[in-house]
Amino acid sequence: MKSGMNWESDGKRSAEGRGINTGPFQVRTDLAREAHDLALEKRTDGSAIPGVRIEEDEDGGIRVSWIWVESEEGARELGKKPGTYLTLEVPGLRSKDSKLQHRVAARFAEEFSRFLKETGVSDDAKVLVVGLGNWNVTADALGPFVIKHILVTRHLFELMPEQVEEGYRPVSAVSPGVLGITGIETSEIVHGIVEKTQPDLVIAIDSLASRALTRVNTTIQVADSGINPGAGVGNRRKALTKETLGVPVIAVGVPTVVDAVTIVYDTLNLALAYLKREMGKEKTGHPLDPVNLPDLRELEGQEITPELRSRFLGLIGGLSPEEKRQLIHEVLTPLGQNLIVTPKEVDAFVTDIGKVVADGLNCALHEAVTMDNVSSHTGG
Repeated sequence: MKSGMNWESDGKRSAEGRGINTGPFQVRTDLAREAHDLALEKRTDGSAIPGVRIEEDEDGGIRVSWIWVESEEGARELGKKPGTYLTLEVPGLRSKDSKLQHRVAARFAEEFSRFLKETGVSDDAKVLVVGLGNWNVTADALGPFVIKHILVTRHLFELMPEQVEEGYRPVSAVSPGVLGITGIETSEIVHGIVEKTQPDLVIAIDSLASRALTRVNTTIQVADSGINPGAGVGNRRKALTKETLGVPVIAVGVPTVVDAVTIVYDTLNLALAYLKREMGKEKTGHPLDPVNLPDLRELEGQEITPELRSRFLGLIGGLSPEEKRQLIHEVLTPLGQNLIVTPKEVDAFVTDIGKVVADGLNCALHEAVTMDNVSSHTGG
């Protein structure tokens, strides 16, 4: 915070007038869906973003959105490269419902097959699947976990092609580790493998960061614009893209972490939504007794008016969402407390959603593999 500034409580002064430095802080998110929502929030006239198309569908608790960034102007507003972005959001995955996981894997396979067709990948294209991340850190182990369950077939096409049945394509897979383990840039390892094995397509799997707690371990994003290993925790390495590898790169990611700014911000909003609901209600006993608590999941995403924010939180409530995030960032960062955080159940979440991603990829890449027989192909 800047010193020597007198804040006003009427909520009408600019961010600079309140003493908030709005310059350096950017909301941490790797998801195009969230970037699109943020860009729309900034367009006060409610107009669409130029050069950006979006298609949405929801069925049985699975929300699917396609975003096409078709112009440089749209790319600047979203902070994303031009390209195609597919997102599956399934909040119910946290319930560990095996039937839902099966439906999500099937839907992911269907949408990923469409993605391959839209990006011009042929049915017999040779594919290299790369599992990015550190297998020693659970929140960063999604890529290596998925690789364990990928059906690899390239060696069969190389050594015994006459025994390979119809419905399969050459697929190879690797977990290259991270710089701290190997001492080699991930991009250098992948580039060497691509140069030697000459695949037609690289699919890179990585853990991402989200700006919303609700999307952690419940969202899958697919993008044809490549990926920066380590970007989810602000540790960007050299990008894996068509320009750096010489072949198209499709990135598949799942957000497994958020930063502390996001947690504090979401908690404030949930608290406001709870207070809004409780206003005017007659209660018996303490308002926080379990018998009086509503289902808090219903509060997520509720719109809170500036007037209500100001009423409950005074000066802080009068801040815009961007200013509030900036304030929290300025408080936490100098203390070294803007941590990257993951849920305590992350090991179970990564296992569940990693299997969903692996099953979906196997079904999409091999015509002969279906959700009915995928377990027999991968052993689990």
